[in-house]
Amino acid sequence: MMSKNFDIDLNFGQINESKVRDIFEGEGSIEVKTERGIWKKTGNIAVEISYRGNPSGISNTDAKWWIHVLNDDGVIDSAMIFDVATLRKKIKDMIKSGDARVITAGDRLDSEIVLIPIDKLSITGVDNER
Repeated sequence: MMSKNFDIDLNFGQINESKVRDIFEGEGSIEVKTERGIWKKTGNIAVEISYRGNPSGISNTDAKWWIHVLNDDGVIDSAMIFDVATLRKKIKDMIKSGDARVITAGDRLDSEIVLIPIDKLSITGVDNER
């Protein structure tokens, strides 16, 4: 059964398909980070913000898009795509509110990372008019 709004739905789908295509084919660069299976146990993703006291990861990427892949035993389970500027703001706000926390990690504890609950990474309020 065809929707009464088929033309509107089709147009909406095509517009967003084009936006996703631009991410992968040309509108700015991407940074891809892969989260190993621990995310299934902790419910968190980890985003690096500094290494040996210097900005790194999300803090100094030149990419327009951040893609965070959730991997489970070598298989991609899902991925989240963020505009880098939006994700930076969201991380700052989440640290300030106590929803995310900064810890040291990595070899010799040289990195600072933010642990972010996956369920707090909603897209509510994101401005997609870019």
